Amino acid sequence: MDKLRKSVYEANMVLVRERLVTLTWGNVSGIDRTTGTVVIKPSGVPYEELAPEHMVAVELDGRRIDGGLKPSSDTPTHVALYKAFPEIGGICHTHSPYATAFAQACREIPCFGTTHADHFRGAVPLARGLTPDEVQEAYEANTGKVIIERFGKLNPSEVPGVLCAHHGPFTWGRTPAQAVENSIALEVIAQMALQTVNLEPHSVPVPQHIQDAHFLRKHGPEATYGQGLE
Repeated sequence: MDKLRKSVYEANMVLVRERLVTLTWGNVSGIDRTTGTVVIKPSGVPYEELAPEHMVAVELDGRRIDGGLKPSSDTPTHVALYKAFPEIGGICHTHSPYATAFAQACREIPCFGTTHADHFRGAVPLARGLTPDEVQEAYEANTGKVIIERFGKLNPSEVPGVLCAHHGPFTWGRTPAQAVENSIALEVIAQMALQTVNLEPHSVPVPQHIQDAHFLRKHGPEATYGQGLE
């Protein structure tokens, strides 16, 4: 548990260093799949006041296991995703400006180039907005529900993130650190996409064969990128 708390704390600190969060707008979690324990940033605590021991442990039903602080208000979203996507080990949520701009505009991010294709296989998808009843019933849990709904025909290992309409991005990975890495990539991709359509409003996605080549050279059993040490 101490190791997971440390990794979740360190991942949250990367959000600050990479300027992906403002005030307390964001959180990272991690899961121990052997025990079903989720560790997540506490709610509303300034990042400069955090320490590893402040990370909050909860069960997969959201109940707090220990610690005196309340878990992030987004905990029900994280828990829903861990249940639905058993291959992931970390989740990151931010309100980073460029990715959030696309979410607020209710626009997915097309794959305009190879930088995008290196990280996401296809467009960054948009999950629908919540209905009034869904907001009243269980806002954060239903945020997880609409993400899962959007991924009905998508592979979360190939598309490691989503934009929630009117809200912002969630990303994930095998570890909390990888979830944050995907959040960093998503923000750069969103910035590039916005600049692309500003330069050429009629831009179209990069051809599929190029998208596939770039994604598969970094991911999957036949990947050739890097030193093969992972």
